[in-house]
Amino acid sequence: MLSRLALAAALLWAGAATAQTTTLVATPAEYQRVLRDVKPGDVIVLKDGVWRDFQILFEAEGQAGQPITLTAQTPGGVVLSGQSNLRLAGRQLVVSDLVFRDGWSPTGEVVSFRRSKEHRAVESRVTGLVIDGYNKPDRATSDNWVALYGRDNRFDHNHLTGKNNVGTTLVVVRDEQQGLDNRHRIDHNYFGPRPNLGSNGGETLRVGTSADSLSASNTVVENNWFEGADGEVEIVSNKSGGNTYRGNVFYHSRGSMVLRHGDGNLVENNVFIGGGKPHTGGIRVINRNQTVRNNYMEGITGDGFTAALSVMHGVPDSPINRYHQVVGAVIENNTIIDARSLFLGAGMDTERSAPPIGSRFARNLIVNPDGREPMRMLGDLSGVAFTDNVQARDVAMVRGVNGLLIPVTPQGAGASPDLVMTPRAETGVAWYPKDVQAVRLDQGAEIAVEPTEGALEAAVAAARPGDVLVLAPGRYSVDRTLTIRAPLTVRGSGQGRVEIAFSRPSLFEVVKGGSLKLAGLTITGADAPDETGNAVIRVAPGSSAANFDLVLEGVEVRDLTVNRGFSVIALGKGVMADRVLLRDVRVDNITGSVISAAAETDDRGTYNAELVQIEGGAFSRIGGPVVDLYRGGTDESTFGPRLVIKGASFERVGSAERPSILMRGVQHAELVDNTLTDSGAIGFSHRVGEPVLAVAGNRLVRTPEMQTDIAPTAATEEY
Repeated sequence: MLSRLALAAALLWAGAATAQTTTLVATPAEYQRVLRDVKPGDVIVLKDGVWRDFQILFEAEGQAGQPITLTAQTPGGVVLSGQSNLRLAGRQLVVSDLVFRDGWSPTGEVVSFRRSKEHRAVESRVTGLVIDGYNKPDRATSDNWVALYGRDNRFDHNHLTGKNNVGTTLVVVRDEQQGLDNRHRIDHNYFGPRPNLGSNGGETLRVGTSADSLSASNTVVENNWFEGADGEVEIVSNKSGGNTYRGNVFYHSRGSMVLRHGDGNLVENNVFIGGGKPHTGGIRVINRNQTVRNNYMEGITGDGFTAALSVMHGVPDSPINRYHQVVGAVIENNTIIDARSLFLGAGMDTERSAPPIGSRFARNLIVNPDGREPMRMLGDLSGVAFTDNVQARDVAMVRGVNGLLIPVTPQGAGASPDLVMTPRAETGVAWYPKDVQAVRLDQGAEIAVEPTEGALEAAVAAARPGDVLVLAPGRYSVDRTLTIRAPLTVRGSGQGRVEIAFSRPSLFEVVKGGSLKLAGLTITGADAPDETGNAVIRVAPGSSAANFDLVLEGVEVRDLTVNRGFSVIALGKGVMADRVLLRDVRVDNITGSVISAAAETDDRGTYNAELVQIEGGAFSRIGGPVVDLYRGGTDESTFGPRLVIKGASFERVGSAERPSILMRGVQHAELVDNTLTDSGAIGFSHRVGEPVLAVAGNRLVRTPEMQTDIAPTAATEEY
């Protein structure tokens, strides 16, 4: 009898000990109190609402089949804002359905799978998480949004978008103390738009570092979407061995999947859709025993390091942080359609002189319907065996149910017709939108402005993103700098002359979030004071303004003469424009430059403008270069800058000592059908990479020949 009672009591005690509880908490203090007593299988639920400045430490010990869970009351209902973050430490933990937005992490990570070097998360999972624009205020301050430490962790079905400061979106951090065999799984995530950073450090995903790259991580990255991931040339930067990249989709993303360091990695069943977007890339192969098979690439426009397929030269006896020779690569059964370039032997120079050896390039299908020759080969490629590849322009293709083009008649080459493109809807979360478009220029309301005292200043201050201020004819005297915080257009009504005079050092100052378009205006600097840094449009150093547009159409600027360096547009250190466009602009009698984009002189590979365009227009009596565009250093992580000047006239621009146009480190320049009269020489100097200088149809009248250290080409190539 006693034994039966004892047995019953024991069973009752065991059931109580394993009972799972779900607890709703409404404050950080309640969370801390519940966490202290949490048991395997328990669930902590954060009450819906905005949790501001909440630094979550989720440290506990779950069990297999009984994880401890931290989640939101409803998916997406908890927004972590201000200076918040999340750290996990322990075993068998699950975090789900939280949103980070409207703030930034006070530490170097938004989500970290460790509390400290000694306390990491293992066998844990983060799923259904959103991080949206959760950026440091200073874009030069680095952080990683997600850092995977420990081992056997999973990061899946998360939505990460809008990172615009230095640092990797998601990084696998490895060290010997925690063990280098990580075995993480990163799957079904949506990596949304990441704007061009304009420097190194803009990767979307990185596994490892060069220091530990000769060991295997055995991480699996599969079935993710990378859409608009434009941060730098390496979308994915592999820096360890034994990893698998499978079933991922790279959609309209500038850059490539790069096997930068580490051996024995597998890249298979991935889909790259460039859509003709500039600098879209495919796969870059470096190091030993890499396998690239059954991948599909279409509409890839990149060249060099961002070619559809790039196999690099290595450095003999390479240091661990440079380029190991390609040995034993297997590149087979890939389909490449409408690609600008495949580059075998890329990067060859005096340092990278070791060609690929012991490698195989087999049964690949390469189709360019327009007849272009995409294959580019450099150096000794006798170490690559080419077998049963099909390259043609007239292979009949049909789009299959998988959305990919396949040959009507089997070719015995290329990716399998059964290759499945991971559906976009199966990545990220269903409850947070993927198709959010930022407001751009000219998308708002038109607002009439009269030339009365203070009217323009008031209209700018009251404007909403995308608005268009339509100025009635007359003279506008502006006695304060107009700050542009959102996309704004200021244009004349077209009914008569609109003139703006300003009595401050700058008429407009563009700050973070702003873009500016001017059209149909006359601007005079005759009333401006004599102060350092005078400019009509100024983007101040340290403002962290980036990825903005400056557009001038049909604008006349004159009389910027109060001192020796009065420019039309001045871009300060630490800022970067996506585009500066001057169309049919007339500038006369200024002492500085029309476009001054030369503030990044510390030679770290940064620059002030991705694309500078001048279309038509006339420039006369200009003291400095019309365009002063600078990119220094030897870093190879960026795309630009690019300069295009077509159909413009220049008269008395620069001098014998000052160039009319100055390009230093520009990666692509086109000077076509321009006339230069009584002007200084055009200057071009090479800094890094294989820059293109396309020159055609220009007329020099009493103007010296161009001074350049590379050979110009007469051919132009549109992107």
